[in-house]
Amino acid sequence: MLEKNPESVKLVLKNLPLRMHKFADPAARAALAAREQGKYWEFHDELFTIKKLNLAKIEKIASKLGLDITKFKADMSSPEVRAHVNRDMAQAKKAGITGTPTTFINGRKLKDRSVKGFQKLIDEELAKVKNK
Repeated sequence: MLEKNPESVKLVLKNLPLRMHKFADPAARAALAAREQGKYWEFHDELFTIKKLNLAKIEKIASKLGLDITKFKADMSSPEVRAHVNRDMAQAKKAGITGTPTTFINGRKLKDRSVKGFQKLIDEELAKVKNK
């Protein structure tokens, strides 16, 4: 969608670490800590390749990506990163989101998550802007 709509689509990802997953919160904080070193998406992608996540595997990703581990651990535990995750969770709660992934396009919840469904909703929202 980003390639097809480079001038009109912006991707915003929010964290919603589910309580039922023991390592979801550390993983969210780790990805944000990796962002501090310019490696958010690389870290994000690596996280989703792991079947049984744990703290050792999170640190292994950081090492694999060449992150400064001391800084990574400090950022992962920082009040700023914790506040970021808490803000995302509060926004999700306010929006009525209870599971992941959930996608919104201009505030409209996407129901058809196929490529065609994404583009249809994007086109509808772009049409609204053009008609204003």
